Amino acid sequence: MLLDALVNTTDAVASTRSRLAKVEALAGLLAQLEPDEIAPAVGFLLGKPRQGRVGVGWRGLSAAMGAPAAESSLTIADLDALLDRLAEASGAGSAGDRSRELGEFTALATEREQDFITRALLGDMRTGALEGVLTDAVARAADRPGDVVRRAAMLSGDLGETARLALTGTAEELDAVGLVVGRPVLPMLAATAASTSAALETTGEASVEYKLDGARIQVHRAGDEIRVFTRSLADITHRVPEVVEVVRNLPVRDVILDGETLSLDEDGAPRPFQETMSRFGADAARETVLHPWFFDILHVDGRDLLDEPLSTRLAELERVAGAHRIPGEVTADPEVAERVSRDAIEAGQEGVVVKAIGSPYAAGRRGSSWIKVKPVHTFDLVVLASEWGYGRRKGWLSNLHLGALDPTGEFGEPGGYVMVGKTFKGLTDELLRWQTEYFPQIEVRSSAGTVWVAPTTVVEIAIDGVQRSSRYPGGIALRFARVKRYRDDKPASEADTIQTLRALLRE
Repeated sequence: MLLDALVNTTDAVASTRSRLAKVEALAGLLAQLEPDEIAPAVGFLLGKPRQGRVGVGWRGLSAAMGAPAAESSLTIADLDALLDRLAEASGAGSAGDRSRELGEFTALATEREQDFITRALLGDMRTGALEGVLTDAVARAADRPGDVVRRAAMLSGDLGETARLALTGTAEELDAVGLVVGRPVLPMLAATAASTSAALETTGEASVEYKLDGARIQVHRAGDEIRVFTRSLADITHRVPEVVEVVRNLPVRDVILDGETLSLDEDGAPRPFQETMSRFGADAARETVLHPWFFDILHVDGRDLLDEPLSTRLAELERVAGAHRIPGEVTADPEVAERVSRDAIEAGQEGVVVKAIGSPYAAGRRGSSWIKVKPVHTFDLVVLASEWGYGRRKGWLSNLHLGALDPTGEFGEPGGYVMVGKTFKGLTDELLRWQTEYFPQIEVRSSAGTVWVAPTTVVEIAIDGVQRSSRYPGGIALRFARVKRYRDDKPASEADTIQTLRALLRE
């Protein structure tokens, strides 16, 4: 299929706020794709090419982009093959090789195709074609039940391959997609509440567990082989030998565990999140040691536990990894829940997660079964731009423009980000240096004082609340916002929503 057809579909999807219209347009495209075009096309539509990052930023794209072609000739397969070549380029001279490849390829692209290629590589599609919409489109195009497609995508962690199977395989093959030890699944997510009592009203009897100030991990063991994945499903096994060793010593042969890892100081208290992430991101072991803590178990020795109630999973978790279980208590009493929350804070942790004791593990979904509670309001927002500093910060990118996800398009583009404030507070010299080096790599445009970037960088922001404001399209502004940390472990599609922030007005 010509790349132009994909561009036309993204334009049609971006031009409507109707979810149904988006699904129909995407389904029409998917139904016409050849089998080997399906997974690449899904990646392009989401701004998440199957090759991942290929070492090309905005500046590299701009420098390589020449005059556009007059007519369309490129195919989806051509673009996929280009990204393979870009991803494989390495070593001395690789930057020049990438620039040459891009220049030769984009010379064959029309102006609209050049824009599409740029947005696909920078993760800035802004069509409102979030994974939920595209998953529904796959179900429509393949004439398969939506819940079956969603489950297959969640358990495989790969919507592109799920789409290929749904569109080219049998119903039985799609139904058969399940947990595979060694293949990561999308993690279950938590909603938020203002207090443990409010959370308990929603869940009923629940396991109230410490919310650690660490990094999410998913650990798979199949016999002697152990693999560790991040929340974004990246394999980091070689970076966390101490986690591997803990799991190797558990009394089990096959297991999938969900949890967090963090570094501790000499007194056993958690070190700052930045230290954990610095160690977490190292390609070689460092002096800082990471400790794993587990809060769920998805599979054990041939038995899948996803659909079992949390009470059953916790019993198995205690048997398998009791010494490495995250602290918590099962209760329906608000006073007990509040006490656990206070204990977590006194131990240096973020707060608690309140989990309905009868709930299954809903991979990849955020619902009311898990509810996180933090005493200080913190939200994961997306950096939209950064302003050049002045005075002591002259020469550094400083003040951040912050956006909240708008999944429905209530205040702008569906799937886009609504600006809710700015802040430079909490930025250390180390963070200033990092963002000054990094943001120009994902720049989409700039002025004398501001660099606008692709909305792919998640930052955790602490606030005292929100207030009504006509300055921003969402009708609110952050109060006393300050940076806590960058969330390298979290994709922008999981940022907090404008609706969540607006709910603070009612509180």
